Amino acid sequence: MIDLHTHTIFSDGELIPAELARRAALNGYKYLAITDHADSSNMDFIIPRIVNVCNDLNPDIGLTMIPGIEITHVPPAQIADLVTQARKLGAKIVVVHGETIAEPVSSGTNRAAIEAGADILAHPGIISDEDAELAAQKGIFLEISARKGHSLSNGHVADIARRFGASISIDTDAHAPGDLFLPGQQKLVAMGAGLKEVEYEAHKANLLAWLLNLLT
Repeated sequence: MIDLHTHTIFSDGELIPAELARRAALNGYKYLAITDHADSSNMDFIIPRIVNVCNDLNPDIGLTMIPGIEITHVPPAQIADLVTQARKLGAKIVVVHGETIAEPVSSGTNRAAIEAGADILAHPGIISDEDAELAAQKGIFLEISARKGHSLSNGHVADIARRFGASISIDTDAHAPGDLFLPGQQKLVAMGAGLKEVEYEAHKANLLAWLLNLLT
């Protein structure tokens, strides 16, 4: 399994990175990104520590950990600069907290994240046709989320990604031990969003190919 959106005690998660990784490995994960919440106040503190712990654990943990960040609730005008800063600090995966219907995210966040070249637009809510089309053109992944609240718009995300040929990442947005995917659960989340099995397998293969290219 690949899960590119999780949290630790570096933001609002419950686990230190080592325990998160250990539990994920036991659940059959192969790739796990740590993407704690950040804005301009904490990015320079969080990312180097995530990079260090991923480097420390990767030889022995039984999966590949990937340092990342989730740019969260920042004004859309600031997103591009923060994406650039995150990459300079060592984030391999840059997620932007999209316009979920479960939180008061600023209008225009989805478009700003896509234009900035973020890797994943998390829980993008009722994303517009125009934004989905641009995400497809730029190769940015739209997220189908397993997290309560954020998942309410999964059906819309799956449908609009299909219509415009956008790539999909299916993630937990894990904050606690019980949030991690169990074996087979990721596929069930995809099916629940309305993806056919062949679509799920295609998106999984596309994500793996992209990830392997990123990590080489």
